[in-house]
Amino acid sequence: MSPRARKTVPPSQEEQRYPQTPDGRYFVVRGRLWRCSNPALGPRQRATLVEALMRARSDVRRALRAGSREAERDARARVHRAKVALGERGPVWWSDGAPDFNRRMARNTPYAEWYSRLAQDGAPPDR
Repeated sequence: MSPRARKTVPPSQEEQRYPQTPDGRYFVVRGRLWRCSNPALGPRQRATLVEALMRARSDVRRALRAGSREAERDARARVHRAKVALGERGPVWWSDGAPDFNRRMARNTPYAEWYSRLAQDGAPPDR
């Protein structure tokens, strides 16, 4: 495993940084639901995919600084492929037929009641 992969935040620590829905499908940032990675991924596979994602994101920044639209397009495509492979985009990783609420405001989803209770319980709902 490369040093870059070791620096990534393990899922257990990520769950502590942001509230995670009771079913484990999403975490919440500024009131918005973001799909979690597929928990069925093995640690090595996840680390490899996260490393590819971080490298692609770095390449997006580099391409933007250089003003290279072609390099930016290629890097953004690699970001997308890594996120799909992680389960954060594309087809959902759960199999119960529940719809995807990725990128939606929690208050406008079936998670609204759960989300409102976070603040009532004294926990900051998110950052």
